[in-house]
Amino acid sequence: MTLHRVLEPEVMDTLEEARDYDVMDHSEVNRVFVDDLFAAAEISGDVLDLGTGTALIPIELCQRLEEEGVEDYRVMAADLSTSMLDLARYNLEVRGLTNRIQLDHVDAKELHYEDDQFDIVISNSIVHHIPEPIVAMREAIRVVKPGGLLFFRDLMRPETADDVSRLVETYAGDENEHQRQMFDDSLRAALSLDEARELVAQLGFNADSVQATSDRHWTWIARTK
Repeated sequence: MTLHRVLEPEVMDTLEEARDYDVMDHSEVNRVFVDDLFAAAEISGDVLDLGTGTALIPIELCQRLEEEGVEDYRVMAADLSTSMLDLARYNLEVRGLTNRIQLDHVDAKELHYEDDQFDIVISNSIVHHIPEPIVAMREAIRVVKPGGLLFFRDLMRPETADDVSRLVETYAGDENEHQRQMFDDSLRAALSLDEARELVAQLGFNADSVQATSDRHWTWIARTK
């Protein structure tokens, strides 16, 4: 039976959720995200990361940029969860990146940034948390500069419950019960590839700008006009 989308809580705002998320092994996923971001564009200027969680992707991004000697950039790491941001603050301090990454408590559906403020807007796995993700994606489009880059990646809902179980076992089999359940819930809350393509088409972008980029992810890469 084809799976229908089952929403999960929009905000992961308990300390247990934030800690369990932070200690899961995201290293390979984050590395690939940054690899693909680098392949899509030269990174410079002001970058906004929507749904930053504990800021692991901004940290990976900044470490890579420093290795390459890039100086002309700043990162705004935004999230609605105060528990996630508390851990993010610790992560930045430990890695000495508080001068490069600014944390902001903000709702992606109602950004308080000015129009055309950022050169790049990135997001990893925020879409499946939002009941009506088109609202947040419109906000991302609003705050990126003309010609700016939009780089969104999210989980892709499997077709069947058996597929969910297989993915949970493959990618979270060594995690604790709560972490496995979080991943299971997230897969069920995700958009299908067709739903993601329909969404960006409604926003005026080519549906083919959304591609399946792993067995569990879709990625949307586009530039504004």
